[in-house]
Amino acid sequence: MEEVAIVLYPSPPIGHLVSMVELGKLILTHHPSLRIHILITTPPYRADDTASYITSVSATIPSLIFHHLPTISLPPSLASSPNHETLTFEVLLLNNPYVHQALLSISHNFSIKAFVMDFFCALGLSVATDLSIPSYFFYTSGAATLAGFLYFPTTHNNTDKSLKDLNTLINIPGVPPIPSSDMPKPILERNDKAYEHFLENSKQFPKSAGIIINTFESLEPRALKAISDGLCLPEDVPTPPIYPIGPLIVSHGGGGREVECLKWLDSQPSGSVVFLCFGSLGLFSKEQLKEIAMGLENSGQRFLWVVRNPPAQNQIGVAITEQSDPELKSLLSDGFLDRTKDRGLVVKTWAPQVAVLNHDSVGGFVSHCGWNSVLESVCAGVPMVAWPLYAEQRFNRVVLVEEIKIALPMNESEDGFVSAAEVEKRVIELMDSSEGESIRKRTKAFQNEAHAALDEGGSSRVALTELLELWSQTG
Repeated sequence: MEEVAIVLYPSPPIGHLVSMVELGKLILTHHPSLRIHILITTPPYRADDTASYITSVSATIPSLIFHHLPTISLPPSLASSPNHETLTFEVLLLNNPYVHQALLSISHNFSIKAFVMDFFCALGLSVATDLSIPSYFFYTSGAATLAGFLYFPTTHNNTDKSLKDLNTLINIPGVPPIPSSDMPKPILERNDKAYEHFLENSKQFPKSAGIIINTFESLEPRALKAISDGLCLPEDVPTPPIYPIGPLIVSHGGGGREVECLKWLDSQPSGSVVFLCFGSLGLFSKEQLKEIAMGLENSGQRFLWVVRNPPAQNQIGVAITEQSDPELKSLLSDGFLDRTKDRGLVVKTWAPQVAVLNHDSVGGFVSHCGWNSVLESVCAGVPMVAWPLYAEQRFNRVVLVEEIKIALPMNESEDGFVSAAEVEKRVIELMDSSEGESIRKRTKAFQNEAHAALDEGGSSRVALTELLELWSQTG
């Protein structure tokens, strides 16, 4: 009897890899006899060194088998792209022959029941189809942005202008109207290479055997219904089955720093601290860091703030190169650390986000709205101030503020700058106002629903079981 395997194909950035590994762990929890193979691609930039993460996972879960595909180096002409997403797409495009080889070699010893791709890896679909392997997508953001991508070819055909120049509301089935400038960053410019890649990839979704999504029924009922009812695709294109199996959350430790900030939180009153943290890629200019510091100081609230070095002058505000620890005294305004030392802690570069959000002292989260962070916040029952920085985060802000109603918006000026006064106002509103209280209640309710979705008989558990039954019976 041949052993049965599932092959997972994540996009290289750490956030995507971690989500895919969590999916692998979840499958193994319910189906321990399966072998899970994960194809690892060279990241086109060093957002985070994924090597140590992979080593620690391999050591603890031998049923997860990592395959490192050969290294790909991009031509210099591409390396200077304005969108870091373009780099990812280009590497994945060159990867297809290696994916083909890997699938062939795995299929010598295993019967491959499913090939599960990250959205970015959509062009790998043809490789699996050629080998008659059923292909699925694992979409690592929410149902609302999935609706947006399924509908993207329609949005594209409705205009010949770039989204950034439209200055209008985009209507997507199941989603609140989205200002065109809040559409995902890489698709704002019609002539950009990233736009082409996203358009091409969104056309691959309907060709798959199903879409697995990291969300849960009661968090995004309207978007999930619109997708399942086929409203996001043209009438003649059938919608594949949708499997909302979330929230999938990871908690990985990080040594010494972890202890310091959790210890500090132990000494703070319950629900009194606002936590500010902006994802594995998010960077602010020196000027912006000073405004945040001033806003926090003037707010009078307790805070735990993760600070990273600003980008170099000529770099995009995304951490795609190695980051060194920031020199806090020179970055933040004079005396700020001394003046706030009794009610604030500034942590360099990294904090154990899941542990912090679940700490009793934390009552609010100023976040970049990356989907992993959104789910972590929901599972901890902590309301947010939404401060999007890149990717699909502005789109997420509209959904979190207007549809799910578990966040307050941080409003920036035309050029994306946020004033100290806005930071102060939103932090106070989150921690000490009736609006803040109302989204806190809603977030706590979703926290209970998230746990219920994963329990026996819950919506996400049922969706996962359906998928696993399909994989264990196909001939």
